[in-house]
Amino acid sequence: MTVATLANIAPDTHPAPEPISGARMVVEALGREGVTHIFGYPGGAIMPVYDALPGSSLTHILVRHEQGAALAADAYGRVTGRPGVCIATSGPGATNLVTGIANAFLDSVPMVAITGQVASPLIGTDAFQEVDIFGITLPIVKHSYIIRSVAEIPAVFAEAFALARSGRPGPVLIDLPKDMAVGTAAPAPIVLPEPEHAPIDLAALAAADALIAGAKAPLLYFGGGVGIARGERALRDFAARTGMPSVATLKGLGAIPTDDPHFLGMLGMHGLKGANLAVDEADLLICVGARFDDRATGKLDAFAPKARVIHIDGDPAEIGKLRRAEVGLSGDLSAILDAFQATPEIGGWARWCAEQKRRHAFDYDAPGGGIYAPAMLKALSEAAGDRAIFTCDVGQHQMWVAQHCRFIRPQAHLTSAGLGTMGYGLPAGIGALLAEPDATVITVSGDGSIMMNIQELATIRRYRLPLKVLLFDNSQLGMVRQWQELFFAENFSEIDLSDNPDFAEVAHSFGIEAFTIDHRSEVAGAIERLIRTPGPILCHARIDPRENVWPLVPPNTPNTQMMDKRW
Repeated sequence: MTVATLANIAPDTHPAPEPISGARMVVEALGREGVTHIFGYPGGAIMPVYDALPGSSLTHILVRHEQGAALAADAYGRVTGRPGVCIATSGPGATNLVTGIANAFLDSVPMVAITGQVASPLIGTDAFQEVDIFGITLPIVKHSYIIRSVAEIPAVFAEAFALARSGRPGPVLIDLPKDMAVGTAAPAPIVLPEPEHAPIDLAALAAADALIAGAKAPLLYFGGGVGIARGERALRDFAARTGMPSVATLKGLGAIPTDDPHFLGMLGMHGLKGANLAVDEADLLICVGARFDDRATGKLDAFAPKARVIHIDGDPAEIGKLRRAEVGLSGDLSAILDAFQATPEIGGWARWCAEQKRRHAFDYDAPGGGIYAPAMLKALSEAAGDRAIFTCDVGQHQMWVAQHCRFIRPQAHLTSAGLGTMGYGLPAGIGALLAEPDATVITVSGDGSIMMNIQELATIRRYRLPLKVLLFDNSQLGMVRQWQELFFAENFSEIDLSDNPDFAEVAHSFGIEAFTIDHRSEVAGAIERLIRTPGPILCHARIDPRENVWPLVPPNTPNTQMMDKRW
């Protein structure tokens, strides 16, 4: 090897980059990452970035509350698989993002949140609209940055986006002091490490294959990790190859189409009885992209008591965290599922599971003339077709959507699973429509949830987003009332919402078409109107305040002990 000398080194022909403002670096960094939409609300500390936005390739969506920005970015990230971007000013702007950041963290959604901050010399002086958003969000982000040098902005943004979408996705926060946004510098070079791809553990794979081959009653239990990894094709191939019955968590719905004959339904607290009974009888549980969450398992030490466990997850920290696995496999879910070879003999078991599914199927012929929400949702999802995306708020209607709607892909069911965020539905509908403009996006909400972010009706109107909103109004905080009825001796405390506004008139005041129904005979026409109306529309459906979600597993109870008090 020869040592180069100054004489034989060619001169650098690349000119040094010109100094530009930090705000311009932010806009250019977002463009390099392929960002097309950002959701935000301007203010003092972030104003330099807003000054740099006009003329860029970015489309800014002005929400009416910063929480709406974060939740819309969350939905955008779920649908596209790319980090959704939200932006807010310092102080209350930043703190209003916190719920949406936490929502993305608990559901492993890629997001980059950008917050303005007071100028660097003022940090720590209790300056106007100064809060330590870096410290506030530490437990609910994958990583966070405070920009200390203008030149580092491009490198920080590149690293933030890489972190948000890699491994187990999640939110990353970038706090931008105002002097860093207005200051100028030549951008520093961007250097990112090559991503690591861990090989499949062949010994663990062989052990798992042996367990599958020897199982008489294996069950596939899958969760939101499948959709995060875009592993639906591999999961479906594995299920078809083995003939294995399957159950899903709330976030897993759609990874195998819900109308697949071998799919038994959602398991857990509000799961289908056939699904919970199958888990109880299984001798092998193949857990893919799920984490043995308490809402899925019920009383953990009574969950799948006869089953050995194969746990497959993209995050090695989840394997064995709550339930010991005989075999754990971490890494690329698709590669792992494709590598399995065993095909068990399970004809009798599959027939038993199919019989449980048939025996415990829902009856939609409810008595009376009132609107029965499960039947309306089933009919709506069938009418909406394969291009439908449902975004849900939180409460009884959320569980009815999970139980009764048809999903053919995980991205068709956007719901706040880990945090249970009321007010998620409308902003999520905005994010979903901008991520997939050709989809039929339907927000299902309740009269409690919709009031949390009802101001986003203005955003829907401004951008002419054809969101279909189905609002179930029982004049109650329904899920809280149900628990007070069943577990708190009917001591109904602070759940009365009988002073609700006329929601159709509220929508009209925002310039959105709306109508009200309160009888079963009106349901078919309402569904057709929702689907066929070209622009945004809200259907206000009044339902019986005494209606409950069934089945229900009481807290700290095995999933086999399901309460079911339908007519």
